[in-house]
Amino acid sequence: MEVNRRELLAGMLLGAVTDRPAAAETLIDRPAAAESAPRPERIAPMAHAGYETQQLAQADAASWVQVDLGADCAIDAVRLYPVNDFTTPDAFPARFRLDASSDPSFAQPAPIADHTGADYASPGDQIRSFAAGGIKARYVRLTVTRLRPRGEKAFWFALAKLDVVSGGRDVAEGRPITDSAKGLLGVTALTRPPRPVGEGVHTDNPANVIPDGRWKPVSYRAQVPRGGVRLDPGPLKTAFDNNITYLLNSWTADELVREFRDRAGKPNPTGLRKQAPFWERDLAGSNAGRFLMGAGNALRWTDHPELRRRLDYIVDVIEECRQPNGYIMAYPEDSIFYSERAGYTRAWVTHGLIEAGYSGNPKAFGLLRGYYDWFDECRYLPELLRGTAQGVQGMIANTRMFFTPVGRPKDVQVVQRYFQENYWLDQLGRREEKAIWQYPYDRPHCYLITDLEAYLDLYRATGARRYLDASLGGWELYQSDWEHTGGTIAIVEFGVYPPKSYLLHAETGELCGNVFWAFFNQRLHMLDPERETYVNEIEKSIYNVALANQAGDRGIRYHARLAGRTGDPEEASWDVVVNTCCAGQGTRIYGALPEFIYSLADDGVYVNLFAASTIEWKQAGQPVELHMTTDFPFRRHVELRLSTRQAVRARIRLRVPAWAARDMPVQVNGAGVAVGKAGSYVVLDRTWKNDDVISFVLPAEFRLTHYTGQERVPGHELYALEYGPILMALVGDVDEKGGARLPHGPGELIRSLAPKAGHPLTFRIDGDPAYEYIPYWQVGERVFTCYPELAGA
Repeated sequence: MEVNRRELLAGMLLGAVTDRPAAAETLIDRPAAAESAPRPERIAPMAHAGYETQQLAQADAASWVQVDLGADCAIDAVRLYPVNDFTTPDAFPARFRLDASSDPSFAQPAPIADHTGADYASPGDQIRSFAAGGIKARYVRLTVTRLRPRGEKAFWFALAKLDVVSGGRDVAEGRPITDSAKGLLGVTALTRPPRPVGEGVHTDNPANVIPDGRWKPVSYRAQVPRGGVRLDPGPLKTAFDNNITYLLNSWTADELVREFRDRAGKPNPTGLRKQAPFWERDLAGSNAGRFLMGAGNALRWTDHPELRRRLDYIVDVIEECRQPNGYIMAYPEDSIFYSERAGYTRAWVTHGLIEAGYSGNPKAFGLLRGYYDWFDECRYLPELLRGTAQGVQGMIANTRMFFTPVGRPKDVQVVQRYFQENYWLDQLGRREEKAIWQYPYDRPHCYLITDLEAYLDLYRATGARRYLDASLGGWELYQSDWEHTGGTIAIVEFGVYPPKSYLLHAETGELCGNVFWAFFNQRLHMLDPERETYVNEIEKSIYNVALANQAGDRGIRYHARLAGRTGDPEEASWDVVVNTCCAGQGTRIYGALPEFIYSLADDGVYVNLFAASTIEWKQAGQPVELHMTTDFPFRRHVELRLSTRQAVRARIRLRVPAWAARDMPVQVNGAGVAVGKAGSYVVLDRTWKNDDVISFVLPAEFRLTHYTGQERVPGHELYALEYGPILMALVGDVDEKGGARLPHGPGELIRSLAPKAGHPLTFRIDGDPAYEYIPYWQVGERVFTCYPELAGA
C-alpha cells in the first residue's frame, strides 16, 4: 500500500510521550545508564508491521498466530512489540491470551497471560513483556478474542515483532509462524532478528564524539555565491519571480507567526484563516520556516521591500516570543516528541533563520545561537533520533548550524553522540542497497538524503574519512538505483521501493527529495568541482522536478509522476493552499536558483548551468562581471561577455554536460581556443580584457531510454525521450492513466520529430498528429506520459 503524507498525516494527531498509557505488565526497562529510575522501553518506529490480520467484519472474530520454536525449551517471557509506524496507532490486540504447548494444536495449552476478560489498554509504542515462569514448550500462540477498529465496520490487530525469551535470548528469531486468519506478513517478519542496534528508542554514544582539538577540517575547493548574481528573462527567472508572488499571496505574516504567539501566551489578531491540522498545528512553526527559507534566499539576489518587511517582521515576532533560556520554537519544549517536531519542524525553522541571516537580517543568527545553546544540552536528546517521527531529519539542522557564523563544535558533536548510526555509515560505505530501501528505523524515504548531507558536513568539520565514504556511497546508491530517467527521486515513505523499481504511477518524484538531492550535489560539487556529474544532477532536479512542480505563482505541487497526471486531481487546488513539505522545500530552492548557475574559486569562476544571468565577483581584489546571454534550453547558443576595468588573470571553467552528444568547440572573440569533452569542464586560463566574449553551442540532441522498472507489461516496451537535460512528455490523445502508443519504433521516432512553429521545444510527430512532445516541466494539469509504448519495440 502506498500512502503519502497528504493522505495519512493531514489532521492526524500523534500522542505525545507524556500521554502514553501506564504500564499494565512487566515492561522491558531502558538501559540502566540512561536514567536512575527505569521506565517502559519504547519501540523505535518501523515502516511496516511484522504481522497483521486481514480486515475482519466483527470485533470479536477470534484469530490466532503462533510460532514454532523447533524444540521444547524453557520459556522465561514473551515480548509483544506494538506497531509504531504512525499509521496504526491502535493496532495492539484489545483482548487476548498467550499460551504455550508442545502440541501445535494446543489441545492442552499452558497459560502465560490471559487478558480476555476486559479490554487491554493500548500500549502506544511501549514494548510489553509477559513472564512465562520457565514453562517448557515448543509452540507459543497469541489468541486474540477482540480486535481493534480499523475504519468503519472493519477490525484487526497487528504486531511489529514477537520474541520468546529463553535463557536470555530470543529463541523465536527466524522461526516459522502460522495463523488462523491468513494474515499478512510484513516486509520484515514477525520473528525477524533485532534491528542493528536494538528495538528501543534510546541512543547515546559518547564514544562517537571526536574532540574538536583533533579535527582536521576540509575546505571546499569552490564556493557558492551568496549574492552578486542577477537573473535575466528565462525559465529560471520566471520560477524565481513566481516564487516571490506565491510567498506574498499565500499567507499573511500574522498567520505565519500565530503558533509562536500561541506558545508564548501572546494574543493573535482576529480574522486569521483556519489552520491545517497537520501541516500547521502539528508541525507548529514550519510555515514560518517555509516563508523564511524562500524569502531569505530570494533577498540575497533581489531588493524587494515588501518581502524584506515580512521577513523582518517574522524574525521580530520570534524574538518577542523567545524564552529566557533561548528557546524559540513554536511548540512547547515538552511537546518535542509530538509528531515530527523534533526533526522536521526544527530543521525548517533552522533553515529559515539561516537564510534570513544570510539575507542580512541582523537578529536571525543570534536567535539560532541562543536556541542551540538550549538544544545542545536539552534532556530530550537521547530519544530524539528514534523516539519521534523521522527524528533523523534533525541532523541537518545541527550541521548547517555549525557552518553559520555563530556555529560551535557542540552543534556537530551532538549529532555524533545522539544521531550518528555507525552500522548505517558502514552499510553506506559498503554500498549496500538495504541501507536505502530497508533503512530499519522509522521509514525509508527520500528524507534520508538530508542525512547524507549531514554526514558530508561532519566530514568537512572533522576530516574523518568514514563520513565521506558513507556520503559518497549513499550518493551512488540513490543515483544508480532510485533515480528515474529525468532525475526524479524514485522512493518515498510508506511504500516498498526495491532497487530499480522505478514506479511510474506511484507518488514518487516528491519535490522534497529533489531539493535535498540538489543541495547534496551542490555540497559534493564544492568539494570536487571538476567532477561534472554533480552539476548534471542539479540541472535535472531543477528543470525536471522543481520547475515541473511549480503551479505558476499560485503554489507548489507535491509529486512529479511520470504518467497520467503529475498529482491526484484534487491536488490542483490542495497544493496551492497547504504548507506541505514540498511547498517548504520548493520555495527554498526557487529562491536559491541563482546560486546554482555559477560557483567561485580563488582563481576564477565555474559556469555550471546555462541561464540568462550576470555574476559579479572580485578577482585578485578587482571587480569582474560575467554576463551570460542564452535562451537555453529553447536554443543552444551561449555567449559570455566579461566586463572589467583592467586586464585580469582568471580561470573560467565552462561545463560541458554529460548529455552533450559530441565534443563542444569554444571560441573567444570568434577564434577557436578549446574543445570540450562531454562530462568535463573546459578551462580557459588567460588574462581577460574588457568586452572579451566567450561563445559556444551546446551539443544537445534527443535520446531515448528504455524503461526497465517494475511496471513493465509483457509485449509492451516503453521509452522516455530527453533533449539534453530536459525530460520530454507526450501530450494529446493520452488516456487518464498515461497510456499511449506511437506508430514508430525506437529507431525512427527521433527522425520523425519536427519543431512546432512558434512553440520552442515543442515537437510534432510525423504521421501521428494526435500527439506532440513538450518539456515535462510545462505539462501542468494535462494528462501525459513520459513513457509511451513504441511500435515494434
